[in-house]
Amino acid sequence: MKNLIEITDVVKRYDGHTALDGVSMRVEEGAVHGLLGPNGAGKSTLIRILNHIIENDEGTVLLDGEPVTAASVRHIGYLPEERGLYKKMKVLDHIIFLGRLKGMSRHDARNAGLEWLRKMDLEEWKDKKIEALSKGMAQKVQFIGTIVHRPKLLVFDEPFSGFDPVNAEQIKKEMLELNRQGATILFSTHNMASVEEVCRNITLINKSKVVLDGDVHSVRQKHKKHIYRVSISDPVLAPADGLFTIESIQADAVRGSNAVVKLCAGADFRTVVGYLNNRYSLTGFEEILPTMNEIFIETVTTAANNE
Repeated sequence: MKNLIEITDVVKRYDGHTALDGVSMRVEEGAVHGLLGPNGAGKSTLIRILNHIIENDEGTVLLDGEPVTAASVRHIGYLPEERGLYKKMKVLDHIIFLGRLKGMSRHDARNAGLEWLRKMDLEEWKDKKIEALSKGMAQKVQFIGTIVHRPKLLVFDEPFSGFDPVNAEQIKKEMLELNRQGATILFSTHNMASVEEVCRNITLINKSKVVLDGDVHSVRQKHKKHIYRVSISDPVLAPADGLFTIESIQADAVRGSNAVVKLCAGADFRTVVGYLNNRYSLTGFEEILPTMNEIFIETVTTAANNE
């Protein structure tokens, strides 16, 4: 798979503080890639470098095989966490203005802006000033301004911030549709449920360094704890020495037992299944993989404890 973004050994320092320390990452073309990390980890610095807002001190940043320059920005749509619109401008005029900054003709920017306003249920507001909009509507206008020029790369920094659940779902739907149409998405968020739902790959930055990188499924597999959910039709399930311990259990004389068990060191799940089949009426057995939220907390906490 071709890489749209290639970041290699990037360093950025600010007056004695190292914001990025040898950061490397790859974003595949056509992927939805999560950029994760606690506050102050260096995510925003990396995004600003990618958007040519600031320059890195060391390392290379390539977009589609070429060094990022001011001209590259026309191929990027960037929705920053700190939103900003000109409040005295009219909605459609603002979208046209943003499209023109990215190289669109006025005609194309107007037509695309009207299409997106219809899609986002904002067409009747096209001649209203930004200051007349609710926060949620203004957020939608900012989203439209980010994607109106159909860039090959979309960079979203906390895109669902400030949206109610209905509008957040609409934004997510449109993001994924743009991805299906070919856009690559770099997606920075603290919402780990969204990461599991929409991201193919992730990069986790902590204290200026990359501490975790890979596809979501492999990352979850790597951090699994050999914990399983077991269902039996019997009302009682007992732990088995050397095979498994019981982490939690819900027992019912009629419906049987649902338990979470943890395999002992060296125990094989096939052996455990055989053991359960010989002693109980086994009706369900599935592995419980850690969530991205659990992995995020574990990785960051472990790094802090090792300092």
